[in-house]
Amino acid sequence: MAWTRSDGWGWVFACVDHYTAQAGAHVARIGDRLAALQPVDDAVIDRWGRLDADIARGLQLRHDWGPQYRSAHFLGSIAWLGIADDAAFLGEPETNGCAERWIRTLKEQCLWVQLHDTVDELRQAVTGFVDRYNSSWLIQRHGHRTPKEAYQTAQSAPAA
Repeated sequence: MAWTRSDGWGWVFACVDHYTAQAGAHVARIGDRLAALQPVDDAVIDRWGRLDADIARGLQLRHDWGPQYRSAHFLGSIAWLGIADDAAFLGEPETNGCAERWIRTLKEQCLWVQLHDTVDELRQAVTGFVDRYNSSWLIQRHGHRTPKEAYQTAQSAPAA
């Protein structure tokens, strides 16, 4: 969550690809199951071009135990997409380390740097950070390539 001057709290939900480190985020005034599902839907559309039954079969989604992620709507939606539910161990955020580390970076580079007036301004700032992160943040484990470059490399590699 992030505080805004006029609108109060805004919720920030993120989705991070464990392999490429590409990230997506959604900012909402209300932090419900629909807002939590939005970055997942956006990631599926980005990868496959649409939302369809079983389109993401074989993926696993690691998340914390927030009520948004345990709701029947959220769990039913990811199951419909073919995504396996893989909740982090209760009380052990390090088992969701990729997302936790990315959220820390988001806080240090975006959320704690400037107080925004509205949730819409917060949304613009987070979207700008996500774009910069995916296209210019260098990831050591990918040979100092960006998440976007890592994804492109993975897509062009022959299947094993």
